[in-house]
Amino acid sequence: MENSNVEELKAQAEVFLRGCHQELGSSEAQLEKRILEVQREIASTGTYRHTGEELTHGARMAWRNNSRCIGRLFWHTMEVIDARQAETEDQIAEVLLQHIERAGNGGRIRSVITIFRSGEDPASRIRIWNHQLIRYAGYPAETPGSERSGDPASDAFTAVCQQLGWQGTGGDFDVLPLVVSIGDEKPRWYPIPGSLIREVPLTHPEIERFPELGLRWYSVPIISDMQLEIGGIQYTAAPFNGWYMETEIGSRNLGDTGRYNRLPAVADLMGLDRSTNTSLWKDRAMLELNRAVLHSFKQAGVSIVDHHTAADQFVRFQQQEQEVGREVSGRWNWLIPPMSPSATPIWHDSTLKELDLRPRFRYQKAAYTGWLDGTGLNQEKSDDTGAEDSGAELVCPFHHKS
Repeated sequence: MENSNVEELKAQAEVFLRGCHQELGSSEAQLEKRILEVQREIASTGTYRHTGEELTHGARMAWRNNSRCIGRLFWHTMEVIDARQAETEDQIAEVLLQHIERAGNGGRIRSVITIFRSGEDPASRIRIWNHQLIRYAGYPAETPGSERSGDPASDAFTAVCQQLGWQGTGGDFDVLPLVVSIGDEKPRWYPIPGSLIREVPLTHPEIERFPELGLRWYSVPIISDMQLEIGGIQYTAAPFNGWYMETEIGSRNLGDTGRYNRLPAVADLMGLDRSTNTSLWKDRAMLELNRAVLHSFKQAGVSIVDHHTAADQFVRFQQQEQEVGREVSGRWNWLIPPMSPSATPIWHDSTLKELDLRPRFRYQKAAYTGWLDGTGLNQEKSDDTGAEDSGAELVCPFHHKS
């Protein structure tokens, strides 16, 4: 490692260690001793290893710092699983399956992050190819005029899975396999046991025919393609989850024209006039679709939050941070919900601004970049230049606009 990079890493490590250990209540002597240890380790090896306590608090700080997340009130409750010991693809896949089971928790969803070893060495860098550990496949129309099926946001990754040997049914709700790779080795895919996949069929509290639409959604959103940065160390495989906000499923996943585009079907079921925008059929259909999501998840005993409650919780988070003297980073156009945003307090908050706070979650290019066209795996250093709106899944850790 070049001297300039060593010095930069030392500086980033010291800033993190001071912030982390002060929040954890370490004494000044303990803090200075730890900083000296890390500086010596970096000088000797070019990198350093976080303690379990630093890894846990650093991951929680990254959630707290995320400007695009409305659900940060619960940042300090996140469970952190240290999986840095996982070496092989089989071990990585097994840990991912354990994450799915622990996060699901029988419907009472836990916020969990699993952190694999850091990715400084390209030869041993771990990448999870899935955008989310559980997600539905996408099948483009085979011929002009024919119908497509599944989730359009998954079309490219589904093609990758098919090239690797996986085959789905071609339906709207095929759960994709896990795909992991280490360095330049060929990726490996692993089916997710059906017992770990909890899906919620959508019904409606008043529209009896709603089940005729055949809609459902999985219970836990586990983002798995972002990078976690703590004190200058990059963790390229660190899947994390919270629980859904209902508009993520109703307004975006099922409602977006670039996703499942089910508003017309809902409107037709309701007998709405779609011949003119002035009937507000889209608004009425979206409202009832979101009501169905909330109703169904609650009936199934699966954790979910409505967008008004989530907005109120964000205001409480802002107040708590202000009380301890920390600035809140917030990106307004991400924090407002996609339905009735002006009815939430966030809409009227003119103080929100995006800050460069660390630790942080970062975008990284899709691991399968170059796979379909044969140019090879993407092993570039991760950066923020990856697609921010891939299939309208605007990632916000723990409450994302998906």
